[in-house]
Amino acid sequence: MGQTAFLSEEGTGKIYTYLLESAPMSAPPLSAIDPRVTQLVNELIGRVADKWTMLILEALTEGGTMRFSALGRAVPGISQKMLTQTLRQMERDGLLTRTVHPVIPPRVDYHLTDLGLGLAEAFCGVWQWAETHLGRIETARRDFDART
Repeated sequence: MGQTAFLSEEGTGKIYTYLLESAPMSAPPLSAIDPRVTQLVNELIGRVADKWTMLILEALTEGGTMRFSALGRAVPGISQKMLTQTLRQMERDGLLTRTVHPVIPPRVDYHLTDLGLGLAEAFCGVWQWAETHLGRIETARRDFDART
């Protein structure tokens, strides 16, 4: 039986577990992985698991450069405060650029960087997987709900 690795997200009480045998045989042992990489992966998973980041990534991938108000319309249900916070965090992580144009009224454009496009591409597989398996998951959920 494989060993289990535990990763925790500091200050949240969250602990993630996975079987080490699921990693490729060529993967370095967990003790050899730079802890900064582990921390970054945990942060990115948490961030991308945040629905607003995923929806903003999708909107900017499809729409290219967009203004704040256009992003707000492209991401239904997001508040201005949450849009501002999410865009600021994505900019901090280097996922997008924010360009302020010196005009009246002020105009601000957002555009994905190569990092942001790469992340969007990496998670595109999740969208494709969900689309492929939607029916099976809905059936499994109905079956489970009927049993409980």
